[in-house]
Amino acid sequence: MVLRKILMVFLTLALMHGATATAPALAADGGFKQWLDDFYSTVSKEGISRTTWNTAFTGVTEPDPLVLEKANFQPEFTTEIWDYLDTRVHPLAIEKGRKMAEVHAQTLAVVQQKYGVEQSVLLAIWSMESNYGAVLEQPERLFYVPSALATLAYGDTKRRKFARTQLVAALQILQTGEIGRAHLMGSWAGAMGHTQFIPTSYLAYGVDMDGNGRRDIWNSIPDALATAANLLKSNGWQQGSPWGYEVVIPTGGEKLREESKALSEWAKLGFKRAGGTAFSSPEDKALLKVPAGAAGPAFLMLGNFFVLKRYNNSDSYALAVSLLADRLAGTGGFIVQAWPRPSGSLNAEEKLELQQRLQGRGHYIGEVDGHLGPATEKAIRSYQMQAGLVADGLPSQSLLRALRH
Repeated sequence: MVLRKILMVFLTLALMHGATATAPALAADGGFKQWLDDFYSTVSKEGISRTTWNTAFTGVTEPDPLVLEKANFQPEFTTEIWDYLDTRVHPLAIEKGRKMAEVHAQTLAVVQQKYGVEQSVLLAIWSMESNYGAVLEQPERLFYVPSALATLAYGDTKRRKFARTQLVAALQILQTGEIGRAHLMGSWAGAMGHTQFIPTSYLAYGVDMDGNGRRDIWNSIPDALATAANLLKSNGWQQGSPWGYEVVIPTGGEKLREESKALSEWAKLGFKRAGGTAFSSPEDKALLKVPAGAAGPAFLMLGNFFVLKRYNNSDSYALAVSLLADRLAGTGGFIVQAWPRPSGSLNAEEKLELQQRLQGRGHYIGEVDGHLGPATEKAIRSYQMQAGLVADGLPSQSLLRALRH
Protein backbone atom coordinates (compact mmCIF):
# COMPACT_ATOMS: atom_id res chain seq x y z
CA MET A 1 0.00 0.00 0.00
CA VAL A 2 1.09 3.57 -0.63
CA LEU A 3 0.85 4.52 3.04
CA ARG A 4 2.91 1.53 4.11
CA LYS A 5 5.66 2.44 1.63
CA ILE A 6 5.64 6.04 2.84
CA LEU A 7 5.91 4.90 6.44
CA MET A 8 8.80 2.57 5.63
CA VAL A 9 10.70 5.38 3.93
CA PHE A 10 10.01 7.78 6.73
CA LEU A 11 10.96 5.28 9.40
CA THR A 12 14.34 4.83 7.76
CA LEU A 13 14.83 8.58 7.62
CA ALA A 14 13.63 8.98 11.20
CA LEU A 15 16.08 6.41 12.48
CA MET A 16 18.91 8.00 10.51
CA HIS A 17 17.90 11.33 12.04
CA GLY A 18 17.73 9.76 15.49
CA ALA A 19 21.29 8.52 15.11
CA THR A 20 22.65 11.91 14.15
CA ALA A 21 20.42 14.50 15.83
CA THR A 22 21.83 16.18 18.89
CA ALA A 23 20.15 16.73 22.22
CA PRO A 24 23.01 17.98 24.40
CA ALA A 25 21.03 18.37 27.61
CA LEU A 26 19.78 14.80 27.43
CA ALA A 27 22.38 12.72 25.64
CA ALA A 28 25.74 14.28 26.46
CA ASP A 29 26.49 11.68 29.14
CA GLY A 30 25.07 8.74 27.24
CA GLY A 31 22.24 8.63 29.72
CA PHE A 32 19.54 7.78 27.19
CA LYS A 33 21.27 4.62 26.01
CA GLN A 34 21.78 3.56 29.63
CA TRP A 35 18.13 4.34 30.37
CA LEU A 36 17.02 2.11 27.50
CA ASP A 37 19.22 -0.71 28.74
CA ASP A 38 17.79 -0.37 32.25
CA PHE A 39 14.19 -0.06 31.07
CA TYR A 40 14.27 -3.42 29.33
CA SER A 41 14.23 -5.09 32.75
CA THR A 42 10.92 -3.31 33.40
CA VAL A 43 9.27 -4.33 30.16
CA SER A 44 10.56 -7.89 30.38
CA LYS A 45 8.43 -8.29 33.51
CA GLU A 46 5.44 -7.35 31.34
CA GLY A 47 6.21 -10.25 29.00
CA ILE A 48 8.07 -8.29 26.34
CA SER A 49 10.68 -10.49 24.68
CA ARG A 50 14.21 -9.44 23.86
CA THR A 51 13.37 -10.02 20.19
CA THR A 52 10.49 -7.53 20.35
CA TRP A 53 12.67 -5.04 22.20
CA ASN A 54 15.46 -5.30 19.66
CA THR A 55 13.00 -4.97 16.80
CA ALA A 56 11.59 -1.79 18.33
CA PHE A 57 14.86 -0.08 19.26
CA THR A 58 17.45 -1.09 16.70
CA GLY A 59 18.92 2.21 15.48
CA VAL A 60 17.39 4.31 18.28
CA THR A 61 20.31 5.71 20.24
CA GLU A 62 19.33 9.26 21.25
CA PRO A 63 16.22 11.08 22.42
CA ASP A 64 14.35 13.13 19.84
CA PRO A 65 14.61 16.86 20.65
CA LEU A 66 11.61 17.67 18.44
CA VAL A 67 9.40 15.49 20.65
CA LEU A 68 10.35 17.55 23.69
CA GLU A 69 9.78 20.75 21.77
CA LYS A 70 6.29 19.58 20.82
CA ALA A 71 5.59 18.51 24.39
CA ASN A 72 6.05 22.08 25.54
CA PHE A 73 3.36 23.40 23.19
CA GLN A 74 -0.14 21.93 23.11
CA PRO A 75 -2.66 24.14 21.30
CA GLU A 76 -5.62 22.77 23.28
CA PHE A 77 -4.17 24.38 26.39
CA THR A 78 -2.12 27.32 25.07
CA THR A 79 -4.24 28.84 22.29
CA GLU A 80 -7.18 31.20 22.77
CA ILE A 81 -10.31 29.12 22.35
CA TRP A 82 -11.66 31.14 19.42
CA ASP A 83 -8.40 30.67 17.52
CA TYR A 84 -8.43 26.96 18.35
CA LEU A 85 -12.00 26.59 17.07
CA ASP A 86 -11.28 28.68 13.96
CA THR A 87 -8.65 26.22 12.79
CA ARG A 88 -10.88 23.19 13.32
CA VAL A 89 -14.47 24.22 12.69
CA HIS A 90 -14.36 25.94 9.32
CA PRO A 91 -15.83 25.56 5.82
CA LEU A 92 -13.02 23.37 4.45
CA ALA A 93 -13.34 20.83 7.27
CA ILE A 94 -17.09 20.76 6.78
CA GLU A 95 -16.90 20.41 2.99
CA LYS A 96 -14.34 17.61 3.21
CA GLY A 97 -16.30 15.88 5.96
CA ARG A 98 -19.45 15.81 3.85
CA LYS A 99 -17.50 14.31 0.96
CA MET A 100 -16.09 11.67 3.28
CA ALA A 101 -19.61 10.95 4.50
CA GLU A 102 -20.58 10.11 0.92
CA VAL A 103 -17.48 8.05 0.13
CA HIS A 104 -17.69 6.03 3.36
CA ALA A 105 -21.46 6.01 3.77
CA GLN A 106 -21.75 2.23 4.13
CA THR A 107 -18.96 1.97 6.70
CA LEU A 108 -20.32 4.87 8.74
CA ALA A 109 -23.82 3.39 8.71
CA VAL A 110 -22.60 -0.02 9.90
CA VAL A 111 -20.45 1.50 12.65
CA GLN A 112 -23.28 3.73 13.85
CA GLN A 113 -25.69 0.81 13.94
CA LYS A 114 -23.27 -1.36 15.91
CA TYR A 115 -22.00 1.19 18.41
CA GLY A 116 -24.73 3.83 18.57
CA VAL A 117 -22.40 6.74 17.81
CA GLU A 118 -23.58 9.27 15.25
CA GLN A 119 -21.76 9.40 11.93
CA SER A 120 -21.25 13.15 12.26
CA VAL A 121 -19.42 12.67 15.56
CA LEU A 122 -17.09 10.06 14.07
CA LEU A 123 -16.38 12.32 11.09
CA ALA A 124 -15.65 15.25 13.40
CA ILE A 125 -13.17 13.19 15.42
CA TRP A 126 -11.54 11.93 12.22
CA SER A 127 -11.21 15.52 11.02
CA MET A 128 -9.77 16.73 14.31
CA GLU A 129 -7.33 13.88 14.73
CA SER A 130 -5.82 13.47 11.27
CA ASN A 131 -7.65 15.74 8.82
CA TYR A 132 -9.53 12.70 7.53
CA GLY A 133 -6.28 10.76 7.22
CA ALA A 134 -4.35 13.42 5.32
CA VAL A 135 -1.75 13.67 8.09
CA LEU A 136 -0.83 10.02 7.54
CA GLU A 137 0.22 10.90 4.01
CA GLN A 138 2.69 13.49 5.35
CA PRO A 139 5.57 11.47 6.82
CA GLU A 140 7.43 14.61 7.86
CA ARG A 141 4.72 15.16 10.48
CA LEU A 142 4.96 11.65 11.94
CA PHE A 143 7.16 10.23 14.69
CA TYR A 144 8.35 6.70 15.33
CA VAL A 145 6.24 5.92 18.40
CA PRO A 146 8.67 3.80 20.51
CA SER A 147 11.39 6.45 20.08
CA ALA A 148 9.00 9.31 20.89
CA LEU A 149 7.65 7.61 23.99
CA ALA A 150 11.13 6.63 25.17
CA THR A 151 12.17 10.28 24.76
CA LEU A 152 9.26 11.44 26.91
CA ALA A 153 9.82 8.70 29.48
CA TYR A 154 13.46 9.70 29.78
CA GLY A 155 13.40 13.46 29.42
CA ASP A 156 9.93 14.85 30.24
CA THR A 157 9.28 14.80 33.97
CA LYS A 158 5.62 15.81 33.55
CA ARG A 159 4.82 12.91 31.22
CA ARG A 160 7.27 10.30 32.46
CA LYS A 161 4.71 7.98 34.03
CA PHE A 162 2.34 8.30 31.07
CA ALA A 163 5.11 7.69 28.55
CA ARG A 164 6.45 4.59 30.30
CA THR A 165 2.98 3.07 30.41
CA GLN A 166 2.39 3.86 26.74
CA LEU A 167 5.81 2.53 25.74
CA VAL A 168 5.07 -0.83 27.36
CA ALA A 169 1.72 -0.90 25.52
CA ALA A 170 3.38 -0.01 22.19
CA LEU A 171 5.76 -2.92 22.63
CA GLN A 172 2.84 -5.19 23.45
CA ILE A 173 1.19 -4.12 20.19
CA LEU A 174 4.37 -4.95 18.30
CA GLN A 175 4.67 -8.30 20.04
CA THR A 176 1.14 -9.37 19.04
CA GLY A 177 2.28 -9.42 15.43
CA GLU A 178 -0.85 -7.58 14.30
CA ILE A 179 1.19 -4.54 13.38
CA GLY A 180 4.80 -4.39 12.22
CA ARG A 181 7.43 -1.88 13.25
CA ALA A 182 6.86 0.25 10.14
CA HIS A 183 3.28 0.91 11.24
CA LEU A 184 4.21 2.32 14.63
CA MET A 185 4.14 5.92 13.45
CA GLY A 186 2.12 8.62 15.11
CA SER A 187 2.21 11.88 17.00
CA TRP A 188 4.96 13.09 19.30
CA ALA A 189 2.89 11.77 22.23
CA GLY A 190 2.32 8.33 20.70
CA ALA A 191 -1.16 8.78 19.22
CA MET A 192 -1.55 6.59 16.15
CA GLY A 193 -3.63 6.08 13.03
CA HIS A 194 -6.57 7.83 11.41
CA THR A 195 -8.24 8.43 14.76
CA GLN A 196 -5.06 8.92 16.81
CA PHE A 197 -5.17 6.29 19.53
CA ILE A 198 -2.50 6.06 22.19
CA PRO A 199 -1.20 2.49 22.66
CA THR A 200 -3.18 1.64 25.82
CA SER A 201 -6.40 2.86 24.21
CA TYR A 202 -5.64 0.87 21.07
CA LEU A 203 -5.23 -2.28 23.18
CA ALA A 204 -8.42 -1.55 25.12
CA TYR A 205 -10.72 -0.44 22.29
CA GLY A 206 -9.14 -1.54 19.00
CA VAL A 207 -11.62 -3.16 16.61
CA ASP A 208 -11.04 -5.35 13.55
CA MET A 209 -14.07 -4.01 11.69
CA ASP A 210 -13.05 -5.18 8.24
CA GLY A 211 -12.52 -8.75 9.47
CA ASN A 212 -8.99 -9.31 8.19
CA GLY A 213 -7.64 -10.41 11.57
CA ARG A 214 -5.81 -7.17 12.36
CA ARG A 215 -6.87 -3.99 14.16
CA ASP A 216 -5.30 -1.69 11.61
CA ILE A 217 -6.21 1.91 12.43
CA TRP A 218 -3.44 3.12 10.09
CA ASN A 219 -4.68 1.63 6.81
CA SER A 220 -8.25 0.47 7.46
CA ILE A 221 -10.81 3.27 7.76
CA PRO A 222 -13.47 0.82 9.02
CA ASP A 223 -11.11 -0.31 11.80
CA ALA A 224 -10.23 3.28 12.72
CA LEU A 225 -13.82 4.56 12.85
CA ALA A 226 -15.08 1.51 14.73
CA THR A 227 -12.26 1.83 17.23
CA ALA A 228 -13.24 5.47 17.90
CA ALA A 229 -16.90 4.49 18.23
CA ASN A 230 -16.02 1.64 20.60
CA LEU A 231 -14.15 4.03 22.89
CA LEU A 232 -17.09 6.43 23.02
CA LYS A 233 -19.68 3.69 23.56
CA SER A 234 -17.57 2.05 26.27
CA ASN A 235 -17.35 5.35 28.12
CA GLY A 236 -21.09 6.03 28.13
CA TRP A 237 -21.99 7.73 24.86
CA GLN A 238 -25.74 8.32 24.56
CA GLN A 239 -26.95 8.26 20.97
CA GLY A 240 -29.34 11.07 20.18
CA SER A 241 -28.46 13.09 23.27
CA PRO A 242 -27.06 16.62 22.82
CA TRP A 243 -23.57 17.48 23.97
CA GLY A 244 -24.84 20.62 25.68
CA TYR A 245 -26.32 24.04 25.04
CA GLU A 246 -25.00 27.52 24.46
CA VAL A 247 -26.67 29.71 27.07
CA VAL A 248 -27.14 33.35 27.91
CA ILE A 249 -26.23 33.79 31.54
CA PRO A 250 -27.78 36.25 33.97
CA THR A 251 -25.67 38.98 35.54
CA GLY A 252 -23.08 37.38 37.81
CA GLY A 253 -23.93 33.92 36.52
CA GLU A 254 -20.32 33.26 35.50
CA LYS A 255 -19.54 32.84 39.21
CA LEU A 256 -21.31 29.48 39.02
CA ARG A 257 -18.86 28.13 36.45
CA GLU A 258 -17.94 24.46 36.92
CA GLU A 259 -21.05 23.89 39.05
CA SER A 260 -23.47 21.11 38.12
CA LYS A 261 -27.26 21.39 38.38
CA ALA A 262 -30.34 20.07 36.64
CA LEU A 263 -31.24 22.11 33.56
CA SER A 264 -34.52 23.04 35.25
CA GLU A 265 -32.53 24.53 38.14
CA TRP A 266 -30.34 26.52 35.73
CA ALA A 267 -33.50 27.82 34.08
CA LYS A 268 -34.89 28.98 37.44
CA LEU A 269 -31.63 30.89 38.01
CA GLY A 270 -32.18 32.80 34.75
CA PHE A 271 -30.05 30.79 32.34
CA LYS A 272 -31.60 30.61 28.86
CA ARG A 273 -30.64 28.89 25.63
CA ALA A 274 -28.90 31.30 23.28
CA GLY A 275 -31.32 30.40 20.49
CA GLY A 276 -34.35 31.11 22.65
CA THR A 277 -35.81 27.58 22.72
CA ALA A 278 -36.44 25.56 25.87
CA PHE A 279 -34.12 22.88 27.24
CA SER A 280 -35.22 19.55 25.78
CA SER A 281 -34.60 17.43 28.91
CA PRO A 282 -34.92 19.70 31.95
CA GLU A 283 -34.16 16.88 34.38
CA ASP A 284 -30.67 16.28 32.92
CA LYS A 285 -27.69 17.48 34.89
CA ALA A 286 -25.42 20.02 33.22
CA LEU A 287 -22.17 21.70 34.16
CA LEU A 288 -21.55 25.38 33.41
CA LYS A 289 -18.54 26.21 31.25
CA VAL A 290 -17.52 29.83 30.60
CA PRO A 291 -14.36 29.31 28.52
CA ALA A 292 -13.64 32.95 27.73
CA GLY A 293 -15.06 34.60 30.82
CA ALA A 294 -18.20 36.68 31.21
CA ALA A 295 -17.51 38.58 27.97
CA GLY A 296 -17.82 35.44 25.85
CA PRO A 297 -20.25 32.58 25.22
CA ALA A 298 -21.29 30.24 28.02
CA PHE A 299 -22.34 26.60 27.79
CA LEU A 300 -24.20 24.05 29.87
CA MET A 301 -22.46 20.76 29.16
CA LEU A 302 -24.18 17.38 29.30
CA GLY A 303 -22.87 13.84 29.54
CA ASN A 304 -21.73 13.36 25.93
CA PHE A 305 -19.41 16.36 26.21
CA PHE A 306 -17.52 14.62 28.99
CA VAL A 307 -17.42 11.35 27.06
CA LEU A 308 -15.62 13.27 24.30
CA LYS A 309 -13.10 14.40 26.92
CA ARG A 310 -12.21 10.76 27.46
CA TYR A 311 -10.81 10.96 23.94
CA ASN A 312 -8.85 14.14 24.67
CA ASN A 313 -9.10 15.72 28.12
CA SER A 314 -9.54 19.26 26.85
CA ASP A 315 -12.65 21.45 26.94
CA SER A 316 -11.53 23.14 23.72
CA TYR A 317 -11.18 19.78 21.96
CA ALA A 318 -14.56 18.48 23.10
CA LEU A 319 -16.29 21.72 22.13
CA ALA A 320 -14.64 21.70 18.70
CA VAL A 321 -15.75 18.10 18.03
CA SER A 322 -19.27 18.95 19.20
CA LEU A 323 -19.62 22.03 17.03
CA LEU A 324 -18.07 20.39 13.98
CA ALA A 325 -20.33 17.34 14.35
CA ASP A 326 -23.38 19.60 14.47
CA ARG A 327 -22.23 21.45 11.37
CA LEU A 328 -21.62 18.20 9.50
CA ALA A 329 -25.04 16.92 10.52
CA GLY A 330 -26.71 20.20 9.58
CA THR A 331 -28.19 20.56 13.06
CA GLY A 332 -26.45 23.69 14.27
CA GLY A 333 -22.87 24.20 15.35
CA PHE A 334 -23.04 27.99 15.16
CA ILE A 335 -22.22 29.99 18.26
CA VAL A 336 -24.67 32.85 18.72
CA GLN A 337 -22.69 35.02 21.12
CA ALA A 338 -19.41 36.56 20.04
CA TRP A 339 -16.03 35.57 21.39
CA PRO A 340 -14.05 38.45 22.91
CA ARG A 341 -11.64 38.64 20.00
CA PRO A 342 -9.10 41.49 19.92
CA SER A 343 -10.26 44.44 17.86
CA GLY A 344 -9.50 44.00 14.16
CA SER A 345 -8.81 40.26 14.35
CA LEU A 346 -10.12 37.70 11.87
CA ASN A 347 -12.70 34.94 12.21
CA ALA A 348 -12.39 31.42 10.77
CA GLU A 349 -13.71 32.24 7.30
CA GLU A 350 -11.57 35.38 7.08
CA LYS A 351 -8.40 33.47 8.02
CA LEU A 352 -9.02 31.08 5.15
CA GLU A 353 -9.71 33.99 2.82
CA LEU A 354 -6.49 35.68 3.91
CA GLN A 355 -4.43 32.62 3.00
CA GLN A 356 -6.28 32.19 -0.29
CA ARG A 357 -5.67 35.81 -1.31
CA LEU A 358 -2.01 35.66 -0.30
CA GLN A 359 -1.71 32.46 -2.31
CA GLY A 360 -3.41 34.08 -5.29
CA ARG A 361 -0.85 36.87 -5.25
CA GLY A 362 2.05 34.43 -5.09
CA HIS A 363 3.11 35.11 -1.50
CA TYR A 364 1.81 31.99 0.25
CA ILE A 365 2.69 28.47 -0.87
CA GLY A 366 1.41 26.47 2.09
CA GLU A 367 -1.87 24.69 2.69
CA VAL A 368 -4.99 26.83 2.98
CA ASP A 369 -6.12 25.56 6.37
CA GLY A 370 -6.75 28.60 8.58
CA HIS A 371 -3.64 27.93 10.67
CA LEU A 372 -1.88 31.29 10.69
CA GLY A 373 1.59 30.04 11.54
CA PRO A 374 5.11 31.05 10.48
CA ALA A 375 4.47 30.37 6.76
CA THR A 376 1.47 32.70 6.75
CA GLU A 377 3.37 35.34 8.71
CA LYS A 378 6.19 35.18 6.16
CA ALA A 379 3.68 35.55 3.33
CA ILE A 380 2.05 38.54 5.03
CA ARG A 381 5.41 40.26 5.41
CA SER A 382 6.21 39.60 1.77
CA TYR A 383 2.94 41.15 0.65
CA GLN A 384 3.27 44.09 3.05
CA MET A 385 6.74 44.93 1.77
CA GLN A 386 5.56 44.72 -1.82
CA ALA A 387 2.55 46.94 -1.06
CA GLY A 388 4.55 49.50 0.90
CA LEU A 389 2.88 48.65 4.20
CA VAL A 390 4.44 48.22 7.63
CA ALA A 391 5.86 44.70 7.45
CA ASP A 392 4.73 43.48 10.87
CA GLY A 393 3.48 40.09 9.61
CA LEU A 394 0.25 40.43 11.56
CA PRO A 395 -3.14 39.28 10.21
CA SER A 396 -5.87 41.90 10.56
CA GLN A 397 -9.06 43.25 9.06
CA SER A 398 -7.15 46.14 7.49
CA LEU A 399 -4.72 43.72 5.85
CA LEU A 400 -7.57 41.63 4.46
CA ARG A 401 -9.25 44.75 3.09
CA ALA A 402 -6.02 45.69 1.32
CA LEU A 403 -5.77 42.23 -0.22
CA ARG A 404 -9.33 42.47 -1.52
CA HIS A 405 -8.47 45.45 -3.71
